[in-house]
Amino acid sequence: MPRLASNSGAVPYNGPPISFRSLVRKFLDYYGPYKKLLYADLICAVILSAADLTFPQILRGLSNTLFAHGSPSQIIRALPGLAAVMVALAAISYLCQYFITYWGHVMGARMETDMRADLFDQYQRLSFSYYDKNNTGEMMSKLVSDLFDISELAHHGPENLLTSVLMITGSVVLLSLINLPLTGALLALTAFVIWYSLRKNRQMGEAFLDNRTKIAGVNSRLQDTLAGIRVVKSFTNEGIEADKFGQGNHAFLHSKSRAYRKMAEMVSVYAAVQPLQYTAVLIGGGWLVAQGQMTLTDLAVYSLYIGLFMTPVKMLVEFTEQFQKGYAGFLRLVEVLNEDLGVTDKPNAISLGVSTSIPGAISYRNVHFSYDGRHEVISDVSLEIPAGKTYALVGPSGGGKTTLCSLLPRFYDVASGSVSVDGFDVRDLTLKSLRAAIGIVQQDVYLFAGSIRDNIAYGRPGASDDDIIAAARAANIHDYITSLDEHYDTYVGERGARLSGGQKQRIAIARVFLKDPALLILDEATSALDNESERFVQASLTRLMQNRTTLIIAHRLSTIRAADVIVVMNEGRITEIGAHDELLARGGTYAHYYQLQFSG
Repeated sequence: MPRLASNSGAVPYNGPPISFRSLVRKFLDYYGPYKKLLYADLICAVILSAADLTFPQILRGLSNTLFAHGSPSQIIRALPGLAAVMVALAAISYLCQYFITYWGHVMGARMETDMRADLFDQYQRLSFSYYDKNNTGEMMSKLVSDLFDISELAHHGPENLLTSVLMITGSVVLLSLINLPLTGALLALTAFVIWYSLRKNRQMGEAFLDNRTKIAGVNSRLQDTLAGIRVVKSFTNEGIEADKFGQGNHAFLHSKSRAYRKMAEMVSVYAAVQPLQYTAVLIGGGWLVAQGQMTLTDLAVYSLYIGLFMTPVKMLVEFTEQFQKGYAGFLRLVEVLNEDLGVTDKPNAISLGVSTSIPGAISYRNVHFSYDGRHEVISDVSLEIPAGKTYALVGPSGGGKTTLCSLLPRFYDVASGSVSVDGFDVRDLTLKSLRAAIGIVQQDVYLFAGSIRDNIAYGRPGASDDDIIAAARAANIHDYITSLDEHYDTYVGERGARLSGGQKQRIAIARVFLKDPALLILDEATSALDNESERFVQASLTRLMQNRTTLIIAHRLSTIRAADVIVVMNEGRITEIGAHDELLARGGTYAHYYQLQFSG
């Protein structure tokens, strides 16, 4: 089935081809842990189908024997037994229907949970390059709304398909036993419905796949607007955002209308064929009764079987819609599961060891890197950073400073060259051990919705309250926390919205204090602090950096005067390198920046 273009901003799938057979096999794998529930559900569906087919047969048998030839007393004596049989059938039907409705849905919900867990795990495994190209709202749509349709297909799909096949087959056999020529005419009309349904099936599949893409675009726009709501309101651009959302919303409406039109074209044919089938039975049956080739009893029972026959045909038509919705959602899920992870552990990757005990020497050798494979962001950079030393990276925005630091924890892999820690190429180390050895404080601080304690403890899950408080003191945030009504249990809000920029920055620094890593990356770590807070935090960072290898990215040159070496970068290359006084004496780029900041 072709992949439709999207206006949601999502990047088209570029992984290995996904065949229909492999997709079905992957879907069936999710039934593995729940085979017993599936088999029980299908057995109940068979019993229900058999019960539905049994009643007209009982009626026909009684009409041709007891009710036709028995005496009133014989009929009356048989009624209690007949009632008992029918009540027993009703009880069996009740139990089977209850099992299908409850446990069948539970099975579908469990499969949905497994798929959601697999998708979430995959999202966590994917490298930064995937997130650079995809929108959070699009990913949320796959995690939530797509999986609902897949769950419905997982539950109702096998049951409805089996029930339809059994009911249609059973009805055809029984109808043929009553009158074969009349059944032939009935099957001719049914064959037309099936042929038409299959013809429309592909069009419906494309429509529902486009429908899924469009609703993902709506979710994407919604997430983007809500995440930036403060910017929207500060510029009074609610109208612009409403127009953007409206475009996506109406595109979704158009897509859904197209899907419903295709569905209506298919269902309406079924609705037109059903009365034609009854007409064929009435006309053909009436003619056969007039010719003496069919009894009134058989015509009445035949009419009952028509209803039983048409119900599974309708179910089969509706299953086509359900299948296409589930297929579209599952295809999008499998596309994510098949995505290239980008940065992964080698099969024989080694552990770096205890992060606080390693020396921490860093080496960049002839490093080249590009985000898109065409435009280099880092060009032939070589840099040796001895263990325990502090190197500062300065230069204009877009010069490659943050990118160079991101190659150390393997947020991205180099295109060529190598990055090493203590002589080990980072690509030969396990990601867990490598990143456990690195503490990062970024310019754009992210706090999780939760308490201050939770956010500091994120640096070392399971840390004691004493350790958390010690880290907060070191980051110069403890006094502020204790001034709050709920102290360390204070809720920070979404993305730390209830805290100032400086407070969020210091909590992020406290995380690193708690983690106590061997390697530090400080990406504008004090940029959001006022002068007084910066003084205290800088003293704390100085203590933290002792005997630890540190990379500092800074635009405020006052924060890096004490660095052992200052590296000036521009357009992905190192243009100057040396100590503060040495670079000032050269009168180059660094001296120019310094004069701009301190001499006007």
